Amino acid sequence: MKIIIAGAGEVGSHLVRMLGDESHDITVIDPNEERIHHVSQLTDLVMIEGRSTSIETLIKANIHKADLFIAVNPSEDQDMNITSAILAKRMGAKKVIARINNDEYLKSNYKEIFVDIGIDYMFYPEKIAAREIIELLGQTSSTEYIDFSGGKLLMIVIKMEEDAPILGTSLKNVTGSDVEQLDYRVVAIARNGRTIIPGPAEEFKLHDMVYVISNQSGVKEVLQYSGKTNIDVNRLMILGGSRIGRMVAKGLENEVNIKLVDYDREKCEQMANMFNKALIINADGRNTDALIEEGLPTMDAFVAVTESSETNILACMAAKSMGVGKTIAEIENIDYIKLAESIGIDTIINKKIITGGRIFRFTMNTDVQAIKCLTGSDAEVLEFIAKPDSPVTRGRIKDVNFPKDVIISGVTRGDQTFIATGSSVINANDRVVVFALPSGINKIGKFFV
Repeated sequence: MKIIIAGAGEVGSHLVRMLGDESHDITVIDPNEERIHHVSQLTDLVMIEGRSTSIETLIKANIHKADLFIAVNPSEDQDMNITSAILAKRMGAKKVIARINNDEYLKSNYKEIFVDIGIDYMFYPEKIAAREIIELLGQTSSTEYIDFSGGKLLMIVIKMEEDAPILGTSLKNVTGSDVEQLDYRVVAIARNGRTIIPGPAEEFKLHDMVYVISNQSGVKEVLQYSGKTNIDVNRLMILGGSRIGRMVAKGLENEVNIKLVDYDREKCEQMANMFNKALIINADGRNTDALIEEGLPTMDAFVAVTESSETNILACMAAKSMGVGKTIAEIENIDYIKLAESIGIDTIINKKIITGGRIFRFTMNTDVQAIKCLTGSDAEVLEFIAKPDSPVTRGRIKDVNFPKDVIISGVTRGDQTFIATGSSVINANDRVVVFALPSGINKIGKFFV
C-alpha cells in the first residue's frame, strides 16, 4: 500500500515506526528540516520537505497514486490537516484521514459535511484518550478495559502484583481442564518487554501483564485474579489542565467530586469559567506538599495529564505512596512506559499508541471493525466480521491453519457470545475478536475475506 503521512511530529513518527515494518511504500511530508531528519533515521522511506497544503508538494509525493493519505500535523495545525486532506482527495488519494482538535467537527450532524468534501475519517487523539480514562475510572481493578461488540466481549488487562492470588500458579490450574465451558481466556502475557502466548504449564509471575478475553459472565472472576476490587471513584484529582484533563473533568463533574490542578494561573482563571462543579486549583504538581495540602491522600483516584511525562510519573508515584487506589498517567515518551509500569502506576495512557490503532485498520486488506494497540505490549487486538465462505468459516478453528502467532479469542453471534477454542466453528457474519503478535498482523486478513 502506498501511504503518505503529512506531519513528522510525535504522532507521524509513531505511525512510521508502526507501519514501516508492514511492507508499505511510505512517504512523509513535513516543513521542518529537523523533524524530517529525525524520521529519516527510523526506516527506509521517501522524505519531502514542504507543506502538505502545497499542491506542488503533493504532486512531488505522487499523491495521485496514494492508497492512504494521513494528515497528522500537530494539533495546533488543524486547518493544515483539513486543507491538505481535502486537496489529497481531490488530487487522487483513495482514502484520507485528518487529525483535528475541534470536538464540534465530530458531531454526527456535522461529520457529513467533511465526508462530502472528501475526508473519510477524522480523529481527535485527546478526546479518545479522555474517553479511555473515563472508562478506566469505572473499572479500577484492571489496567486496561476494552469492549467489543457493544460490550458483549471484553479484553481485560490485569497486573500481577504481590497481592494477586494466582502468582506462581499455572494457567491450567487457574482455568481447570474444561476449557470448552470457560467464560474467559488468557490470550497473552507481557513479561520483561516480551509478549508470549502462554501454554497450559505457564506460571503467572510478579509484574506480568495478563491479557484476558471475557464475556460479561466472566468479568468478576477475572478481576478477582488481580487481588483488587473495584473502587467507587467519588473523589478524583486531575493534575494538568490540558485538553485531556479538561475533557475528563467535563465528562465526570456531575458524577464525581473533582479537583483539577494546574500551575498556570491564567489557565486556571479560564478553566474556572468552564465548569459548574469541578474545583480549579492553581498549584505546582511537582510540589508534593502542595498536592497533600489539596487533599491528595484522601482521593479515590489520581489522573496526571500534564505535558511532562516525568511530572506525571512522579506525581502518580507520590499518589500511590499515599494510598490512592487508582493512578493513571499520560506518558508520551514510549521509552518511559515500561519503567512506569514496573514502579506501580496502574494505567498508562499514550496518545500515539491510541491513534495508531485507529489508523492502522485503514491499512488492513479486509474490513476491521475495531483495533486496539496495547500500551503494555507490542501486540494488537482486532475485531473482524467473518464474510460468507471466508476461510475462517470452513471448519473448526484448529483445522483452518490459523497462524500460531494469532489467537481467535471470542465470538459474538447475534445476541450470544462464546469464548473460542480449537473446536469452535466460525459462521458467516460472526464478529470475531482476534489477538495478534506483530509477526501475525499481516497474516490475519486473508482468513476473513
